[in-house]
Amino acid sequence: MNQADRKQLDDFFKSLQHLSANTNAAYQRDLSKLLEYCDDKSIASWVALDGRQLRGYVAWRHRQGIGGRSLQRNLSAIRAFYRYLLKHGKVTINPAEGIVTPKTPRKLPNVLDVDQAAQLVEISDKDPLAIRDKAMLELIYSSGLRLSELTGLNLSSIDFADKLVTVVGKGNKTRSLPVGKHAQKAIKDWLDLRKQFVNDDETALFVSQRGKRISQRSVQQRLKEWSIKQGLPNHVHPHMLRHSFASHMLESSGDLRAVQELLGHADISTTQVYTHLDFQHLAQVYDNSHPRARRKQGKESD
Repeated sequence: MNQADRKQLDDFFKSLQHLSANTNAAYQRDLSKLLEYCDDKSIASWVALDGRQLRGYVAWRHRQGIGGRSLQRNLSAIRAFYRYLLKHGKVTINPAEGIVTPKTPRKLPNVLDVDQAAQLVEISDKDPLAIRDKAMLELIYSSGLRLSELTGLNLSSIDFADKLVTVVGKGNKTRSLPVGKHAQKAIKDWLDLRKQFVNDDETALFVSQRGKRISQRSVQQRLKEWSIKQGLPNHVHPHMLRHSFASHMLESSGDLRAVQELLGHADISTTQVYTHLDFQHLAQVYDNSHPRARRKQGKESD
């Protein structure tokens, strides 16, 4: 790559000063790799780089162990660079347009099974903070709350008469969710003790020992401690409880749209990951139960 083309890359990096430091650094890493590839393949200029060669670059990076998401970010940086070159009249086409990266295998969320979820929330400790924690965990599992939705709850968010909790989700969107009887009782038990920690002007439903709205970090830490105390095999985080709620709801109801509404997903494709979890469970049941699936002495039955 000649000096003029290297200068164009440097000029592009300078044009990114309005972006965050992390984004800027990512662009520089990605495009430096492209420059390395062009030098290795004796590609003389940005004009000379075509779609076929760029697909070769994607394959080269993939062989290096770079996953689909990182390659998508790679191509995004290259497209942005070529848009810059097009704007300044340095090239006539954007070779990155239309190039598809290898798909990233969908990573399924970890979930608790029904018995493990029950084991986690069956906290018998009568310490006030333990009672608060039980209420938080019951509510996450009962209603599928995000961590930010839980810590953002106010006293007015709970409607015991209608058995509902109103949360503020992503995009500042509110939704009302049913609250199960176990969660209702746990919250009432906590409310009887909450006054020990707060002044009258504190509106947060869940507060710390200092009487202020509990932080997300504190909830994460307390849940980690309870998962150990309750004898669960793995570290449990709040989103795992939300995942468990979604998986168990879908397994019981089969109603993907209803689960989407409960979770507050804008796009049903986000919710569809739980159908894969449910299918795994069904496949396991089938393998263990169906006479055509069972194996005998290492051989398939007829």
